[in-house]
Amino acid sequence: MQLIDIGVNLTNPSFDGKHQAVLDRAYAAGVCQLVLTGTSVEGSEQALQLCRELDESGQRLFSTAGIHPHSASDWNGDSARQLLALLKEPGVCAVGECGLDFNRDFSPRAQQEKVLEEHLALAVDLQLPVFLHERDANQRLLEILRDFRDRLPAAVVHCFTGEKKALFSYLDLDLHIGITGWICDERRGTHLHPLVRDIPRGRLMLESDAPYLLPRTLRPKPKNGRNEPAYLTDVLREVAVHRGESEQDLAEHTTACARAFYGLPVLTD
Repeated sequence: MQLIDIGVNLTNPSFDGKHQAVLDRAYAAGVCQLVLTGTSVEGSEQALQLCRELDESGQRLFSTAGIHPHSASDWNGDSARQLLALLKEPGVCAVGECGLDFNRDFSPRAQQEKVLEEHLALAVDLQLPVFLHERDANQRLLEILRDFRDRLPAAVVHCFTGEKKALFSYLDLDLHIGITGWICDERRGTHLHPLVRDIPRGRLMLESDAPYLLPRTLRPKPKNGRNEPAYLTDVLREVAVHRGESEQDLAEHTTACARAFYGLPVLTD
């Protein structure tokens, strides 16, 4: 059984000095390919560097390049040029993480919207898929995306945690959906249980979002409380239960979906 983790924050300081061990555990668990999330220009450069250092084959690790909406205020005259250069590098497979976060509002909303539009323009120019973040901004995100959607090859709403109306609005716009360990959280994720049945095959992908969102179903729980890509199997198990699918079937179609979305190679070893 092979899985692809479409979003892991391997540049997070909690993984410093542990990268290879984390990857070894992921590979042993069946997570055969991983997409490292870039959330700033510097972080995107670090993600790409990790891919090069830790995957000589160029077949297992890939990265995104973008600026998270929390950091939209950091956008400056050089940002588009820097991201463009990164996005042209081999192994960088998507634009993002980018989007809107009207929950924490760490950057002004107007600035978030401007920076999102800049990312979408880059994705259109380069014909790359987009890795999207959205919190409490469903309608505004849709309004902005509609102006670009016909020219974008694909986009995924990563770590979807919304309600049925939001899910169907994204599916109606032909977006992909990423599901994390949020679905394993009995305190706040149970509303996702019936909703995952409504995500069509070919539009659903799985992600750890590590080191965040440790699946609360995990036994035994790691003492450090840190999520890892290896624990994506718990997300797989939970989603399979609520979709009424076998874990093997779910793994096969979500992995095929991720490969097609990001243009990843089929492993030869």
